Formats: sequence, C-alpha cells, structure tokens
Amino acid sequence: MQSPLFSYTEQQSHDRYAVQNPQLLRVSLTGQDDVLARKGAMVAYQGLMEFDGEYQSHGQRRARASTGEGLDLMRCSGQGTVYLANLAQYIHVVDVDHDGMTVDSAYVLALDSSLHTEVIAVDSQYGISGTGKYQLNISGTGKVALMTSGQPLMMQVTPDKYVNADADAIVAWSSSLRVQMQAQTHSSGVWRRSGNTGEGWELSFLGQGFALVQPSEVLPPQNHEIGQGIRAQYGMGQHGAHGQNQNNSWN
Repeated sequence: MQSPLFSYTEQQSHDRYAVQNPQLLRVSLTGQDDVLARKGAMVAYQGLMEFDGEYQSHGQRRARASTGEGLDLMRCSGQGTVYLANLAQYIHVVDVDHDGMTVDSAYVLALDSSLHTEVIAVDSQYGISGTGKYQLNISGTGKVALMTSGQPLMMQVTPDKYVNADADAIVAWSSSLRVQMQAQTHSSGVWRRSGNTGEGWELSFLGQGFALVQPSEVLPPQNHEIGQGIRAQYGMGQHGAHGQNQNNSWN
C-alpha cells in the first residue's frame, strides 16, 4: 500500500512532551511520573498504559463544590507513549517555573501531576455579585500543554505598557500580573458575566510578565433575547460555546 499518509509517521524525540504536529501531542511515560490529561483527550497509545478517568484531587473536589468550576482530568500512568488532542486545536508546551501561570481551564490539554492547581476568581471592578471569572492557577515546576483556536499571540506586559484583552480571547497569563476585569462598554445592554462567560468584558494586565491570547472568540447573536436555551448554546455554562469555541475559524 502506498500513500502520502505514510509521511505522517511518529516523530522521534527524547522529550517527555513532544508536539507530533501542531494539533497532536506525544507524551512519553517511563512508569515513574504520571501525566494528567483532559478527560477524553487520548486518541492513541502504545505500551502498557492505564487511564483513570475518575481522578480528582482533594483540591479539585473542594473547588468544584465551592465554585462549580474545575478541570475534568484523567490520570495517565504506565510505560509507553500516549497521543493527546482536542478538536484539532493548536497545541503549545509551556515550562512552568516559580512565577506560575494562570490559565482558563478550557484551554488545558495536559500537565505534569507534580504541579499544583488552584481555582481562583478574577473579580470585576464593579464588585457586582455574580460577576467575575474563575481561572486555574498553576504553580510548581513542570510542563503544561495548552490549546488555542488558531495561532496565538504572546504579548509582553511591562510596568509602562499594560495589556487589555477580550475575556473570551485570553488563554493564559503570568500569575505575578495584577488583573482587573472591566466592561468594554457602559451600555445597559451589556449582559453581566456570571461564572466562566465573558460577553462584553475585558481583562487588564499590569506588572511584568506575559499574556497569551488566541484569534478566536464567541459572542451571542446581536439583539437576541438571552433565554435558557441561548445560555446553553452561547457560552453561559460549562457546555456552551465558551467550551466549544474551537469550532471557530509561554515561558
């Protein structure tokens, strides 16, 4: 059998995390250190591998109970190679150091099990009850694989040059940055955000570090009444467009 498909063979690498192609991640396991991957992200594996889809740390259970937010992970262990992907999104491997990284959990594909994760809240400048955005703070030393819809933009933040980003386009930022959430417009038509949605809001970053944005965002249709069905379809909830904006076309 002959085909150009045979050019898409396994990439040889000694790295624990290797980008097989822009939309597929290859992770090598030696039986010593496990990797935590987004539940359902495994597309293939070789070797003696085990997958625990019920994995949840004590901190994750506590965060889920108190905020309703969190990242559904599976523990991958054993000896071999596992391939991970999610809706053909672009994959980027990040080395996390002592400075830490804050990320929207919707864009996490995999991370080392040695890293510490904590759900934090980003509040609006108005102090309105129910507004704000929950994010995942990742600290420790290790690797994280992030996903973006399209090729991202890494923006440097300095004390004399702050960065503003649409809340639906921001992927991750340096945990050392100061963050303020504010409305993009003062119109009464702006729907006040709740949970992990971001229509009409932006984040301002100040300090020294980086902010990563993607060329994709999802907004509800203009002049459309937001009812329960629209809330589910256009991002107001865990299974809404915020978690599906992949369909649109760090160190």
